Amino acid sequence: MRYLGELNAYSQLVPDIDYFIRMHIAKEATTSSKIEGTKTNLIDVIQDDEQSIAELGEEQRDDLEEVQNYIKAVNFAVHKLHKLPLATRLICDTHEVLLSGVRGFARAPGQIRKTQNWIGGGGDITTAAYTPPSPDTVNDLLSDLEKYWHNDSTNTPNLIKIALCHYQFETIHPFLDGNGRTGRLLISLQLIDKKILLKPALYISDYLERHRAAYYDALDRVRLTGDYTQWIRFFLSGVVETAKDAKETLQAIVALKEAYTNLVHASSLSRPRQEKALSLITTMYGQPIMTIRQLQEELSSSWQTAADLAIYLKELGILSEITGDAKNRKFALAEYFDLFNKPRRSHE
Repeated sequence: MRYLGELNAYSQLVPDIDYFIRMHIAKEATTSSKIEGTKTNLIDVIQDDEQSIAELGEEQRDDLEEVQNYIKAVNFAVHKLHKLPLATRLICDTHEVLLSGVRGFARAPGQIRKTQNWIGGGGDITTAAYTPPSPDTVNDLLSDLEKYWHNDSTNTPNLIKIALCHYQFETIHPFLDGNGRTGRLLISLQLIDKKILLKPALYISDYLERHRAAYYDALDRVRLTGDYTQWIRFFLSGVVETAKDAKETLQAIVALKEAYTNLVHASSLSRPRQEKALSLITTMYGQPIMTIRQLQEELSSSWQTAADLAIYLKELGILSEITGDAKNRKFALAEYFDLFNKPRRSHE
């Protein structure tokens, strides 16, 4: 809770935090989907221009659409959470956004399952690794879970309640598809619902993806032996590592932002062009890879003006050109992007 408190305080002090949150959400969407087998990289998600998408194969485009739906689902749920309680209705509405128009669209988006599902075993329930509860019990189980979450008389610490709720949600497996992604998204919503975080600044999927075998083993151990302790310890370790890492990333962003501002102010650009440059850099905190055409639209300028400014910021060492194509040039806020795309290390 102390580490989350530090992250929460820091997230409120950082200027332009919502731009950085977009990158956190994109990273979370990528890694949470990767746990389920998609192979989209963060750079594919950030490069959303038509040419980049056209260069992807059919399966890659399907993977990308799933990740983009996850981003939409997070933004939808966080927005709705200001108006609706964290309950089954909100979870179902979020699940509908998650699966609409992608490979799981035929798997009843937003609908509690009415048929039996299972985990593992291919197409044969008799060899399943785990068989969730019967569909005629799912609504009652979700109602119990909802009541538990909103029952403050138990004096159970909130992080332990979140850990138990995640285990229970994954065990109920209330949808025909998308249960894992929905359950992990629910962790962020619970942190906001209890006002532990005011901004969605912590996403644990990167930790869970790097420790995928231990993640599934800890959940299975509860089902098989009733040992909740190992799962709770594993979950809390993930929160600690993720909160520390998120705070360090925000600290690095603040330092980088200051360095960029100083470089622009010390440049030979006129004051109006300095303001345009800083406005452009701020936008790129939310989308750190852009084509000249996208830069032009952002600046509301001519193509040549956008190209000249991008080249100047490249000479300052702020932007990097990531294509050699003179016609379809792309520029990246590379050092900033790498803060989100770097390999994570374990904290002592």
